[in-house]
Amino acid sequence: MQFENIILEKSDGIAKVTINRPEARNALDLKTRGELLAALEDVGSDNEVRVVILTGAGDKAFVAGADLNLFDKMNSVEIFEFCHTLGGQRLMKTVEDMDKPVIAAINGFAVGGGCELAMSCDIRIASENAKFGQGEINVGIIPGGGGTQRLPRLVGMGIAKELVYTGDLIDSGEAERIGLVNRVVPQDKLQDTVMELAKKIASKSPLILKYAKMAMNRGMKTDLDSGLAYEAQMISLCFATEDKKEGIKAFLEKRKPEFKGR
Repeated sequence: MQFENIILEKSDGIAKVTINRPEARNALDLKTRGELLAALEDVGSDNEVRVVILTGAGDKAFVAGADLNLFDKMNSVEIFEFCHTLGGQRLMKTVEDMDKPVIAAINGFAVGGGCELAMSCDIRIASENAKFGQGEINVGIIPGGGGTQRLPRLVGMGIAKELVYTGDLIDSGEAERIGLVNRVVPQDKLQDTVMELAKKIASKSPLILKYAKMAMNRGMKTDLDSGLAYEAQMISLCFATEDKKEGIKAFLEKRKPEFKGR
């Protein structure tokens, strides 16, 4: 598929997906959402890809929310359908449920749908100029791409309610303090930092990474005992893989393992 608003690059087991609408601060209009879904489905089904990096073009914005022109004429039935088809919830679930680790490189504004997109990623690395917020309340709506659900799970209910109720923006330092991002780096170091992390993760077994992500994601949606039971199932699957045998053998032989994803 040829993309107009997305740049898809693959190299050495890493796929980099860049939302390329810098003139609109990478806002998510319908075309961009469709292309982003297609790009994510492409890398999700590519067995050569072990890690995905998601970012926005330029240094002003990761994603500055949804394109409000899209919402201006929608009624309640249309927005409900939008959320479950091409809209926010399907897009964010595609990122969250992907078998591969997804790292968000957040370079500027990540607000509204942009904040929701970042939260659906496994790891979030932000530049010092990044800004975060769920500003939907300021235009008379609430977050519809998972913001009312993922934000409390990441930062706690009290802080999440304050951010959603006020629509305030926070800077990257505050986002790091409350646990919304993993770390903050200088703007000119962002892409290199994320690529270094992606390469480190890509050196692990893609199959075992998949099981680890499945165990953690499932555990966050259930009680502790159920999560522990699912974890036991996942580690049992690990013991049926060639990569488990290779990993332990390499450790005992004091060499780097060569994981094959089998």
